[in-house]
This record gives sequence, structure tokens and C-alpha cells, in this order.
Amino acid sequence: MVVLENDKLQVTIKLKGAELSSIKDKVSGKEYIWQGNPDVWGYHAPNLFPIVGGLKDNKITISGNDYNLSRHGFARTSMFRRIESTPNHAVFSLSYDDETLKIYPYKFEFEVAYSLSGNSLTILYKVINKDDKKIYFSVGAHPAFNIPLEESEVYEDYFIEFEKEETLVSSKLSTTGLFNGQYKEFGQNTILDLTADLFNEDALVFKNLNSRVVYLKNRKNTQSIKVDFNQFNELGIWAKPGAPFVCIEPWLGYADNELGQKDISEKPGIQTLDHGHVFESNYTISIEK
Repeated sequence: MVVLENDKLQVTIKLKGAELSSIKDKVSGKEYIWQGNPDVWGYHAPNLFPIVGGLKDNKITISGNDYNLSRHGFARTSMFRRIESTPNHAVFSLSYDDETLKIYPYKFEFEVAYSLSGNSLTILYKVINKDDKKIYFSVGAHPAFNIPLEESEVYEDYFIEFEKEETLVSSKLSTTGLFNGQYKEFGQNTILDLTADLFNEDALVFKNLNSRVVYLKNRKNTQSIKVDFNQFNELGIWAKPGAPFVCIEPWLGYADNELGQKDISEKPGIQTLDHGHVFESNYTISIEK
């Protein structure tokens, strides 16, 4: 475990997956991150690489060859190395090896950096192309926030507020986690109410938002969690039905549709990185009172 802290927050990160496992208010002791009950959902805030979402038959085609990749990729279950650390900043690294090359035939380094400042935590993703050719990848975040946060609240007190008015249309997923060509419409609004049955058909996936900032709020008090994802194109919102959390997930990339894809280079939402180049994208979680 690696701990970052200042006078406001204490943040804990695991070496496995370089996964954020706690954001705790140092005054109240309030925990904002889901604590990963394995009987419900065993993660806290997994980092998604080199794919986001599911693949048709858990396979991806790269340069004419098929490779087995499970949903959301292998980074979330891999052991990272801590390569930098200060009281309020830490960097973790995952490099290609013989095992990753068997399922993802690119030479890469994937870094996850955490920086704590005041009431805000910024998470930076860096992908370094160490291959002699272009590499293709997706990257995403999956933080789960505890709700309700107070004993006097219930799940239905909470809602997600978008920074801009949206015509909210979610691309629907099949039972195998692939897009099925159907959509769920929520109308024109800035508010998405959280209800017990909202995620009965899996995650909500928004591919065409105007907003790049959302707030997790409730109707009982003024505290909120702000997620700023200016450098990401898609947003997933998910919870296991009936569980006391909600995930707000900035993505660059997403699942296959039920027909699958021809090649990773043609996969919608995929990122391209030339030989010797570096990709960076970050998002920020802020605790607002």
C-alpha cells in the first residue's frame, strides 16, 4: 500500500493494479471510495488498459492474429512498480513482458500517477510506445464512490449532475457486455437520478456528451464529489444493482458491438500511438462541501 496525505485527505493506493482504494476525510473520517466487498464487487477503482469494456468472444485481432483479452484488460490485475513517491504524489509503472506479449503483442510502458492537492486528487495515465511500430490501445478509469454517505440518507437521494444540459442517450449493452445496437433515452436534462433499478441492464454508456465535468450530489445536504474528465471522450456510469456505490468512469474507448471488430486498428474509440511517442490523459476527483 502507498499512502498520500495532506491536511484534508488521506489517499491509499494498492500496488496491484495501481488501484486507488481509499479517499478518506481526515477530519470526519468519512470514506468516499467503495471498499471492495468481494461478495458484491471486489474492486475499488480499477485502471483499465489496454482495452475498455468487453470484446466479442474475449478476442481481439491484431495484424491478422487473434489474442485473448478479458474485459477491461489486464492492468487491473497486474502488479505495478512504484517508481516515484512523495507525501502527496506517487507514480506506478507496468511494463510489457513475455506474458503480456502473448495476449497483447506490443511493447509498452503504462504509468499511473496520483497527485493530491487540497481536496482534489488527479490521476494521470501515461502510455509510452517502446515498440518499433504504432501501438493501439484504450484506457479508462472505474472509480466507485460510496453512497449513501450518511445514515440519514438513502440511495435515491443521490443524483449525477452534468455541467451542461444534455440530451442523454445511453448505448445499451447485451448480457455479454457488448453493444446491441439499442439505446436508452433519458431526455434533455442536467440531472440523472440514481435509483435501485437504474443499472438492471448493465452500465450506462454515454458516447456523445457535451459535458466534461459531472457532480455526484444528494438532496439532503450540499456536499458533492466532482469528477473532471476533460481529456476523455466517453463516460460510463454503473453500479451493481442494489449495491451502495456508483461508478463514474471516464473512458477513451469502449466495448465491441455484438458483431465484433475486424482489427484493433479499426476498433471505434481506439487510441493510436506512434513509435517513440508518449500519450497522457488525466482526470480529477474533488471532494466538495
